[in-house]
Amino acid sequence: MGEKKLKTAVLGLKGRGELLLEAISGFDYFQLEAVADKDGGLAGKTSQRYNCAWYDDYRQLIIQNQFDCLLVAAGMHSCDEHIRAAMKKKCNVLKLAPAARNFEEAAEFVRLAEEEKVRFAVANTKRFARSFLALRQFLQEGEIEGIFLVTATCAVGDRPHPAWQTDPKLAGGGVLLHNCYEIIDQIVWNFGVPAQVYSLNSNAAGDRQQRLYLTEDTALVAMKFSDVLIGNVLASRRTGIGPEQESVKVYGRDKIVTISDRRFAVSDHLGQAMDELEYDDDELFCMKKLLENFALSILLPDKNKLCSGGRENLRDMAVIESTYLSARTGMPEEPGRILDMASRQGDEVINV
Repeated sequence: MGEKKLKTAVLGLKGRGELLLEAISGFDYFQLEAVADKDGGLAGKTSQRYNCAWYDDYRQLIIQNQFDCLLVAAGMHSCDEHIRAAMKKKCNVLKLAPAARNFEEAAEFVRLAEEEKVRFAVANTKRFARSFLALRQFLQEGEIEGIFLVTATCAVGDRPHPAWQTDPKLAGGGVLLHNCYEIIDQIVWNFGVPAQVYSLNSNAAGDRQQRLYLTEDTALVAMKFSDVLIGNVLASRRTGIGPEQESVKVYGRDKIVTISDRRFAVSDHLGQAMDELEYDDDELFCMKKLLENFALSILLPDKNKLCSGGRENLRDMAVIESTYLSARTGMPEEPGRILDMASRQGDEVINV
């Protein structure tokens, strides 16, 4: 690998954009060349702190530079064309979750990245949290048998979110897409794509007509994986739902496993503790691990497989797309049908 560093830009500085900057700061694999945000004042201050160029025009950021990597924290509605332009200039792209606003848009990015032979990845940081890695190892080693139920809770309360996330055209979806993406990714990563999903969505708007134009702030999703395995996701970003929490529970014949960002616990069906591990991982720790994987998959691709690549994330997007379709039709929907349609339109077949 030598002394090569990846010339990198960060697009979008509000919210988790600062997390990306903090994660790559001083990282041997990245050389921060530029930052961009619609807020020129913020971009200018950030450039002074990190000693790099700044832009308040995303288009100019791309056309005036040749980067190895573009790290995207901006909302997709503000930068989709610029991501495509970057890929066409042979720039690798890492997008903070979600992958896109809908399945079709995600599939378009995947196709373009493969045509241009660049990386398109999604920042599913939970894949690098040691608690969730412990779950994956536990499952792979067969430490829990007869799994029949998987439940997930994603309660974000009244955490601030940008106004554009209430507009379906700009956001693509609400709490399921923007707050539960990584939890859904964990379910799909460990248990596969469900055969069927059924979803009920609602929001807090008082006016019925207004509700037609707002994304969901509360959702209940039921999943059927097989005749013996079912699951559900309960999600809300409304107040009055208790403390903020994200967790997954796996129920087996004689064990229950509970996982959160910093805890992995095993109990019996009476609630008696059998094993418990606590971790001090925070989001910065996980993001650094993810960025290291992303960089090494570019610098040393023969020795380092990309984790959470775009094509793999089409499975997550198919599940989420099916939840929104189910909420509209009032019927169970099949994510596999969406993946099959994509393969018939030119994508390689994705095993589900």
